[in-house]
Order: sequence, then C-alpha cells, then structure tokens
Amino acid sequence: MTLRAASAGAGLLALLSTLALACPAQAAPGSDERAARLVEGMTLEEKIQTVFGYFATDFKPKNHIAPKEARRDSAGYVPGVARVGLPPQWQADAGVGVATQSSSKQPYERTALPSGLATAATWNPALAYAAGAMIGKEARQSGYNVMLAGGVNLMRDPRNGRNFEYAGEDPLLAGVMAGEQIRGIQSNHIIATVKHFAYNGQETKRFTVSSELGDAAARMSDLLAFQIAIERGDPGSVMCAYNRVNGVYSCENPYLLNEVLKRDWGYKGYVMSDWGAVHSTIPSANAGLDQQSGWPFDHSAYFSDALREAVTNGHVPQQRLDDMVRRIVRAMFEHGVMDHPVAIEPEASIDFSAHAAVTQAGSEEAMVLLKNSGALLPLGAGTRSIAIIGGHADKGVLSGGGSSQVHAHGGMAVPNEGPAEFPGPMVYHPSSPMQALAARSKARLAYLDGKDIAAAATLAAASDIAIVFATQWTAESVDAASLSLPGGRDELIAAVARANPRTVVVLETGGPVAMPWLADVGAVLQAWYPGTRGGVAIARVLSGEVNPSGHLPATFPASESQLPRPAIEADQPRADYNIEGAAVGYKWHDLTGRKPLFAFGHGLSYTSFAYSGLTAQFKDGVLSVTFSLKNTGARAGKAVPQIYVAPLAGGWEAPQRLGAWDKVALQPGAGATTTVTVDPRLLGVYDSASKTWRVAEGGYLVTLASAADAPAAAVQLHLPAFTVDVRGQLRR
Repeated sequence: MTLRAASAGAGLLALLSTLALACPAQAAPGSDERAARLVEGMTLEEKIQTVFGYFATDFKPKNHIAPKEARRDSAGYVPGVARVGLPPQWQADAGVGVATQSSSKQPYERTALPSGLATAATWNPALAYAAGAMIGKEARQSGYNVMLAGGVNLMRDPRNGRNFEYAGEDPLLAGVMAGEQIRGIQSNHIIATVKHFAYNGQETKRFTVSSELGDAAARMSDLLAFQIAIERGDPGSVMCAYNRVNGVYSCENPYLLNEVLKRDWGYKGYVMSDWGAVHSTIPSANAGLDQQSGWPFDHSAYFSDALREAVTNGHVPQQRLDDMVRRIVRAMFEHGVMDHPVAIEPEASIDFSAHAAVTQAGSEEAMVLLKNSGALLPLGAGTRSIAIIGGHADKGVLSGGGSSQVHAHGGMAVPNEGPAEFPGPMVYHPSSPMQALAARSKARLAYLDGKDIAAAATLAAASDIAIVFATQWTAESVDAASLSLPGGRDELIAAVARANPRTVVVLETGGPVAMPWLADVGAVLQAWYPGTRGGVAIARVLSGEVNPSGHLPATFPASESQLPRPAIEADQPRADYNIEGAAVGYKWHDLTGRKPLFAFGHGLSYTSFAYSGLTAQFKDGVLSVTFSLKNTGARAGKAVPQIYVAPLAGGWEAPQRLGAWDKVALQPGAGATTTVTVDPRLLGVYDSASKTWRVAEGGYLVTLASAADAPAAAVQLHLPAFTVDVRGQLRR
C-alpha cells in the first residue's frame, strides 16, 4: 500500500466512523428475537421433531437402533431442521467428562474429572469453572453441543448411589460450585444441563418414589441450590427427575416446572426429561416439559405422534408447542450452538496432557485430610519401608458407575470387576498411587491386595508405615446398603492398624462412610473418586508435594442411626423429607445435637492458620464480613475460612447456616484480609403465601470458622427487618 492510499483509507475509515456515530447501526437481534423468527417459519412436523429426542446408542432390550446421524454410543440425539438452519442436538453425558454408554464394546477414551463431590470439596469456584471448561472443550471436540451436566441434588442421604455426581449437602456451596461448572462448560458454545429437578435423593425405587417436601422447606434447601446454580451458570437446559414430587411425577409437575422454575425464577431455557422419566403427553406438555429425551426409554413416544394429535385437537395449545420449541432454539442461540457449529475433530487434536493437568489440580485440591495424629503425614524422608495394601493401588484409582462413566485415556487398569451390565462396568483409571509414590520416595514399597487379612497384617507389622487403600464403588440405580465399607474392608483396616498403629487409610469412596477403626489408625485421607490422574494426585499429597486443602462438602455421620431416615425402605412408596425439612446435613446434626464423625467443612492441613479481626457490617441491604488470616506454620497452604450466620432468637430450620466462604493461598508467615458478602436469602425464612424471603429484625451471630463445628471468632450485629423477593432481590 502506498502512503497516499494509506492516507485515503484512513480518511474513509474516519468518515465511516463519523457517520456511524451520527446514525448508529440497528442493534443485532438478541436470542429471543432470533428464536421467535426461526420458530415462526417452522412447520408443525418440524416443531414436533424438535421436541422429541432419541437414545443415541443401540439398545437390544427395546429393539432400538440408534439414528445413523447420532454420535456413536452416546446419550442422546435430536434431529435438526436443515431447512431453517437448525442443527441437530448431539447430547453427551455427563458431569465428570465425556461418557460412553455401558453397552459399548469400544468406549471413547476421554479425560475424567474427579467426582462432582470431590470438586465441591475443593471449595474453589475457579477450579469448578476450569473443570467445566475442560470437559466442555472435549465434548465439543467430540462433536457434542449439549452436555448433561452439572448435578446439584442435595445429599439428603449419604447412601444415595449418585451422591458422587453431585455437590454435597449445602445449598450455597452446591449451587455455586455446580453453577461455575455449568458456566465453564458453556464457555465452549455448547449447552449445559442442570439436574435432576428435583429432590432426587435416592436411587431405591427411583422411577416411582415420591419425594415429600413442603414448599417453604424446599425453597430454603434443594430448590435454593438449583436457583443459585441457575443464576450463576445460566444453563441452557434443566433436566427433570425420575421421582415423583409430592405424588406428581417431576416431569409433569406444574409446581416445579411452570410455577417455580419458569414463573418464579424467570427461567428462559428449556426443560428436558431424564431418560425414561416421561409418563404422559398432555399433562407433561402443559405442566412445562419442553422435550422428551432418550426414546425408547419411556413407555410411549409421548411427544411424537401423540403430541401432534394433542396440538391438532387443542388439548395442548399451539402456543404451548411454540413455546417449547422457542425455548430450545433460544438456548441454542444464547449459548452459541447456532453460531458455532460443532464437528467431530480428530482425536489427536485433544490435548490429553493439558486436560489431565486440569483434573489433577482439581483432585489434589479436593482431597480432605480427615485425621493426622502425630503428623504421620506427609511421609517423612526417613521412612524406609511402606506396605501398600488393597484398592488395586498398584494399578489405578476407582471411579463411580452409571451413565456418567468416563473411560480415561490409557484403558481399563483393572478389567472384569463389578457387573458386566449397567451400572457397570467398574472402571479403574490407569493412574497407580503406588507407582507415583515409588517415584517420590526412597522407601521400599511392597504391595498386597488385602484379600488375605493375616498376610496384610504381617506385611504391615514388618513395615515402617502401612497405607490401606479402601474403596467403595457406588453407582447410578443402586444405593449403598449401609455406611460401612464393603467387602470386609473395615476388618482389613482394623487388622492392619492392630499390627502397625502407623497406618494411613486412603478412602476412594462415593461419599461418607463409617469408620469403626478411626481411633486406631494414624491418618485418614479422603480421596473421593480422583479422576484421570488420581494416583499421581494421591501420591503428591501423601508425600507432601501438595498440602491438602480440601474441606468436606457433606457431613460424615457416625452411624445410620444419626440420619433422619436410618434405613432406606425398598418397599416404601414415599421418601419423607419433611422429617428434616430444610435442615439438611450439618443443619440436622446441629438441630438434633448429634455429633458426627466429621463435620461439614472439616479439613486439616500440613500447616496451621490463625484468624483475627472479624467484623460484620450491614449497609444498603448487604451483609459484609471482613476478617484476617495468617499462615502460622512452616508450609505454604490454602485455608478455607467459612462464615456461618445465626439469629440469636432462633426461628430458622436449624441453629446456623453457611453464609459465605473464601479460599486463600498463603506462604508461611504470610497474612491476608478478605471480605465476603452473605446472600440475603440466607438471612431469611421463605414465606410461601407472599413468595418472599423475610428477614426478622434482631440480633444475629456471625461466626468465622474452619468447619461447621470449629468456630474461631464471632461477632454480633443487629439487622433491621427487610424483605427479599422470590428471585433474591431486595424489596425497597
């Protein structure tokens, strides 16, 4: 370009800029307008096609052959409408990565995150976002534009077989962490799905059980968790659950779908069913279900020919069908599915090494040091011999089973364990804690599988330290029989501890377990299901390369007798959650004075922290809490200061609630001051008649703690009476 041409070009750009300021361009249409225009041009057949989804895997029990356009061995497929530019929906399970259906003979190998419960145990929203962004990227690279994640059902029973998929027992923690994962997934221009809406608290009789819970209690517990996740993550879709709610199936429940979700919360996305959760055409459509998923799992193709007939004869209004389709299409516009079409990329394009680093970071920060008597951990340089016992620690790490199963890069570390059919297979990811520890220790390591308890005890007695890897496989469709570790593992641990009190227990479990041997072992590390590089993560924590900073997202009860329902009754048609109402987990223990094995929020460190300078201020409807903390130990570490709030006069479902938290990294001797704010809904009681949160005037106690049962400082302040609307906004 010549100088003159450049000058002329610059002058033209300046002129165009001036004209643009004088006559501003019309704003580009938003997602609502674009969706409305597209749906207006669709035929009835095209609309029906858009609200009816197929299982994307061949399924012999139903004589189902997956549509040829579907992604192989995946969760779901909804045909597109090429005439109007609407792409298909390719749907992938689930919250820990891109899953392969259990019937597959050639499973996809993808990166597995630690369990959802483990991610919640990090108490680190930034890690949850990074985890979601990573699995969302792999989903996109694998050709998916809808991901069936993340899960937010509160842990009302620690035996629930799907607890590992969810985010614990507290609505604030669960909502924030799931919301951040959803936001990360959708950063890849794909749709995420929050599930299972709602009160899906057990797998026993999951297709028919009625979860009983009153409106006010629900709004302050399970529904608040969903509400926060939706506010934070803006998922394109909500998945309704299998169970009934107060007698009505979740996917045809007008209270849940129309009243709470769409009207009260103003949700603009669409409601898809769980696979096999639809039981009607007209009631489901009119109650707020927008898409039937996973045909042929339901008894009938309710949203195919039957829905067409219902619309034609007026039992389902035409405007309702249009709303169903518009919500789906709007989500596709809003989250970039329309403007950023997906395609299957070569597997070589997936950076498995970089993605494994993401999951390893999450796993390391998720591990909770539950006990560490005499500073047994980290392992000292003078340790000469270590007995490694059980859990296939010489081969890999365990993962949870069911539709969320990810097959990690590198194949099955331990084949042919567990059920051959769903919810199997039982998958161990090929990341050996023993091999990783051997690379970090000069000690002599010896392994026994633990099946011979006497031999394990003999090896432990001859070793400086014994490390028992205790596993508990949990999976979709079945609840744990009890809180006890299965397969004689409690007896194994007890015998090893008798032989050598310098015993470390590493727990790879789906959730809380009882520990009858706790007083006899030296240390306990909760590793959850730690994902693709879980073995390396465990070894780095045990060796001290990483200082554990995980804190429990759920209470560990001492026994089943402490639970609101000591037994899960297989013959009962109802799960009565009105027993505890909104007092879930630590709130139930506080309310009833039951001392748990380990409290919500508990987590030890290889260093120590001191707290000071706690102040609380209420101004313009916002409660702000400021405090200082200092690393008083010799190692760098991360603290999780927790703020609990309580009305001095009582009146809540339980004595205290988690109001806020932070996660702060500090070098030895370093300090920091931080300020957090408390969501006003966490200061009030929900009033069903007015659909408002009402905060009572009076004195409130604000406690700074390292766990629900470990206060460090407290201050009192006076709050005026005020009201918050159903969406959490202050009424002025």
